Amino acid sequence: MQFLGRELSGSVFLAPMAGVTDYAYRSICAQHGAAVTVTEMVSSRALVYQDRKSRTLLRKNEGSLCGAQIFGNDPSIMAEAAKLALEYSDCDFIDINMGCPMPKIANNGDGSAIMKDPALAGRIVRAVKDAVSVPVTVKTRLGWDKGSINIVPFAKELEANGADAITVHGRTKTMLYSGVADWDTIRKVTEAVCVPIVANGDIFTPEDILRCKMRSGASLFAVGRAAFGDPWIFERLNAALEGREIPQLPCLAERMQTALEHFSLACEDKGEHIACLEARKHLSWYLRGVAHSAYYKEQISRLSTPEEVHKVAKAIIRDLR
Repeated sequence: MQFLGRELSGSVFLAPMAGVTDYAYRSICAQHGAAVTVTEMVSSRALVYQDRKSRTLLRKNEGSLCGAQIFGNDPSIMAEAAKLALEYSDCDFIDINMGCPMPKIANNGDGSAIMKDPALAGRIVRAVKDAVSVPVTVKTRLGWDKGSINIVPFAKELEANGADAITVHGRTKTMLYSGVADWDTIRKVTEAVCVPIVANGDIFTPEDILRCKMRSGASLFAVGRAAFGDPWIFERLNAALEGREIPQLPCLAERMQTALEHFSLACEDKGEHIACLEARKHLSWYLRGVAHSAYYKEQISRLSTPEEVHKVAKAIIRDLR
């Protein structure tokens, strides 16, 4: 599979998610078949104003094609931020967020709010495209609400101004993450433009991705929430698309070893204190669906040292199956 002029090992991407897709998370997902990963979104203004924390979010992972995602609504600032993001990360492409539905983003005119002004979206893409030497992609939604679904002309505007690929989440801004993703409308986009369209939304199982492929007409797919605690989902989804036997979820002991590797990468990237705090959610995710795990999830919620992380992981392997 080709994407942005590069040969990919699979057709399933890890969707960028604020507060989740950090260096450690992306690294683990890449190891298990995520062909493309994208950083958490970073404010263009924060980059231009030299915010150190924002720069740390842009660390490139190995094992996949990796993009740096930025957001903002000023074309000139976005162009400058794109150059800085590329300088800090050396990522393979720049991704522009025009889909975040959260009020603190959209109410400032960023993220999905840009869908209200396709001409502005086009100017942003053109400015970023002219500023960097790597491909430029866009992550977006169907529209602001059900009464203003404008993704087809919007995608055409993005393409006309140089977007190299577009990821479409099959929901509107006002839907947030509720309701059902509309794969049929994504098909209208795949039929309207020539650039690659990545279908996103409600892909949780091998059966889902086959239905999404049939209804959306897409050949590339992005997975978000389904990968929480389950990086092996990329192996299962790629197998389904390739007509291979679907691999089983590894045993709990192997999953816990992966969780500890994830934790080790987070310690290296962010330091032990932050890694321990974030391990509270990640370890709980690794236990999703595990019977009789409530006791250990309660212990996980209080983790504060690496020793405690390793102790609880060892106890889980010993006591649960």
